[in-house]
Amino acid sequence: MDQKQATVDLEAVPRPLVRKTSKVSSSSGDPEKNVVDHDVEVAREVAHDEEDIAEGDARKHAFYKKLRPVIHISLALLILGWWISATVLKATRHRWIVQTLWAWFFIITIAFRYIPNTLVTRPVEAIWIPLVQKPFFSLPYYIRLGMGWLALLGIVFGSAFGFGLTANSGYGDRAISVLGLFVFQFCFWASSRHRSHIPWPTVIVGLFVQQAIAMFVLKSGAGFSIFKWIAILASDFLAQALEGAAFFFDSDVISRHWFFVNTLSSIIFFIAFVQMMYYLGVMQWLIKGFAWFFFKLMNVSGAEAVVAAASPFIGQGESACLVKPYVDYMTESELHLTMTSGFSTIAGSVLSAYIGLGVPAQNLVTASVMSIPASISISKMRIPEMEEPLTRGRVVVDRGDANSDKHRPANALHAFSQGALFGLIVAGQILTNVLTVVSLVATINGLLTWIGKGFGIHHLTLQLILRYIFYPITFFLSVPRPEILRVSELLATKLIANEFVAYLDLQAIMKSDNPLTERAYTIASYALCGFANLGSLGIQIGVLSALAPSRARIIARVATSAMICGFIS
Repeated sequence: MDQKQATVDLEAVPRPLVRKTSKVSSSSGDPEKNVVDHDVEVAREVAHDEEDIAEGDARKHAFYKKLRPVIHISLALLILGWWISATVLKATRHRWIVQTLWAWFFIITIAFRYIPNTLVTRPVEAIWIPLVQKPFFSLPYYIRLGMGWLALLGIVFGSAFGFGLTANSGYGDRAISVLGLFVFQFCFWASSRHRSHIPWPTVIVGLFVQQAIAMFVLKSGAGFSIFKWIAILASDFLAQALEGAAFFFDSDVISRHWFFVNTLSSIIFFIAFVQMMYYLGVMQWLIKGFAWFFFKLMNVSGAEAVVAAASPFIGQGESACLVKPYVDYMTESELHLTMTSGFSTIAGSVLSAYIGLGVPAQNLVTASVMSIPASISISKMRIPEMEEPLTRGRVVVDRGDANSDKHRPANALHAFSQGALFGLIVAGQILTNVLTVVSLVATINGLLTWIGKGFGIHHLTLQLILRYIFYPITFFLSVPRPEILRVSELLATKLIANEFVAYLDLQAIMKSDNPLTERAYTIASYALCGFANLGSLGIQIGVLSALAPSRARIIARVATSAMICGFIS
């Protein structure tokens, strides 16, 4: 290094650093040695600053640790006071079930940060193991399996024929629904890769849980009240995004319910909020709790449980990122279940879009929760586990890059800001995808109509073709006979375009002079709730192949099967 180069390098150093090292520079005539000494001095200063920051963080943590019991006790007392007041006051007394459930949930959660879990688990274990677990598992496998089938048949026939008739339905319609359930399951069994290895306990429990959730929500006042409250809460929460939209537009624009304004602003706000909850650790705690439940109940691997439980909250691609270190080691059955659960549910980020289109929020929430055990059952029937999963026997949630020093937000507000930017990207993707897919379908339909006129068919479209293919599926869903073709066309639209377009068509039908009946509308709103479409097929293959390059061939091979399973579940 010559003298001129050394001068240039030193001039490139920020002034405060040059001033601090001037004494070193004057002590030697060797410019190269001066630069080395300067670098050493800078490194020492950086290390000293990092030590100061670490000491400051340690002092803050120690201070918070001392105050934490006081904060938690104060919060618990505040929630308890709110619950007492809300239960006593006449204006809020009618919702005592919901507010009691949530108030005591948070109080118990706070309490068990100081009470050891063994205080509850050991008495339960002392009763459960000798009185239930040991006697049950001492029975032969086929007797236990027979008991499971009887329980499943009991809840299916009980829910179908054990309750009084409602408007626009009869026992014949319910019989068709039950028959459809058996037909769909028979088809999955007949097309199974390894019929002799199907884990029937997992399948039975999954279908039983699905029916139990349906009965709890649709047949009990408490269940319906809880899910309706959740739906109203979600709807009201997402409506707060309209305040931000009104800042850029005006109340007249908001009242017109434009998709571009109302729906996309809600999506951006919701994703920003979820990212903030991730920073605070709330989402990880919630997802891990759901995953533990399905892991224990249905005997799936930890990675499968996490992905299946997370799909209704964060979507089909992001859910796999929660177990990113293990995706490359997933078995074929695990990959199939990962994709099936993504296809069968919707993400919380688009929940607002469907609510904005007029779909009842309780239908959407219920459909997504019911699809978790259903997707596990169907996937394990289609492609049973033939290997030993790496995460068998444990539940792990990976927080990924969000925890690295480079990408981790500085605080909750920074996480909210980063989430808003990501929400803008997602909203842009939804906008462009809906616009282009609708235009592409219109182009194909125009070509088919032009061809069809040569055969005397004046309205030949993709929907017209596929609605006859989907007719049997719609029939076994027990849609009223005169409306089967209309609902099957909506299912066809969902598959070839996406659920956004299908819900838009459903909204247009309900605003027309000939709307669907209540039964057909309810069935359609449930059946359209999911990401099973051709566009999502490409998304799933792309995301999982990026996470697990060595499994790309298997992912591509099972993707279509997973989409069909997700569509039916």
